[in-house]
Amino acid sequence: MEIVDSLRDSNQTDSSRSLLSSSSASIENENDDTITKKQEFRSLFDVAEISFLCSRFCKIIYRTKQLFLARTMQAVVAGLGLGSVYTRLKRDEEGVAERLGLFAFSLSFLLSSTVEALPIYLRERRVLMKEASRGSYRISSYMIANTIAFVPFLFVVSLLFSIPVYWIVGLNPSVHAFSFFVLCVWLIILMASSLVLFLSAVAPDFISGNSLICTVLGAFFLFSGYFIPKEKIPKPWMFMYYVSLYRYPLESMLVNEYWSLRKECFSGGDMGCLMTGEDVLRKRGLDKDTRWINVGIMLAFFVFYRFLCWGILLRKSYSKSTL
Repeated sequence: MEIVDSLRDSNQTDSSRSLLSSSSASIENENDDTITKKQEFRSLFDVAEISFLCSRFCKIIYRTKQLFLARTMQAVVAGLGLGSVYTRLKRDEEGVAERLGLFAFSLSFLLSSTVEALPIYLRERRVLMKEASRGSYRISSYMIANTIAFVPFLFVVSLLFSIPVYWIVGLNPSVHAFSFFVLCVWLIILMASSLVLFLSAVAPDFISGNSLICTVLGAFFLFSGYFIPKEKIPKPWMFMYYVSLYRYPLESMLVNEYWSLRKECFSGGDMGCLMTGEDVLRKRGLDKDTRWINVGIMLAFFVFYRFLCWGILLRKSYSKSTL
């Protein structure tokens, strides 16, 4: 589809144009026959549709390997860089503030790094609209295949980022805490990828999409509770606190770090302990272990944005097919 479009738009001689149009017509006739056969047995080939689309997404990853290689290298370099800046944080009052800054910056980096996939989604959308409007496959099959193909790759990215950051910085040494940290980073990247996928379905071009993503992420970060405490947020803007993609992973990382260290002293002297891990959590309004509740909310965001993307693409495909 992309090759035919580029050939149609190129400035060639009249003979080349006629040859191209005849070739395109024959290809489209063959495709129409194939599509008609597919539609007759559509209900029997859902799994085949998803399998075919998964293989196509794998080819896209291979053909754009420079981008995905850069993404993996970015995760490794960022992990090592943050580890070198926050090396072996002490368990004192200053270390508590530095850990909070580390978590906030990590969230900002992880959520903003997915913007690089926007050009791929926009380019793929053009092909998707043409194929789906002709009944080649379902939009739902496309969304499922996209998820299956990219989720494992994003898990590898989360591992490459988490391992150097966690152990160089010297966060909670528990294996359980490290495993949850990796899960949290993975969910952050999954939420961000779903958000970018949704906004790529809304935005008309890369410039608009990039501006929209930066605006949305900036608003989410502002109302995450890091800059402005929940009690200080104006009531008309309180809804942003609950829909912010930054809030839930930030709370999860803080609880994961200090929940098993609630009785450990982080500030004190001869007069006794002035601040324990429990005090750190209470200061942020975290009196309960809400890690797994937040995991469920982050998964819900991941599914919700993909569902919105599916609805928008379905409507656009239907509109195009009725023209």
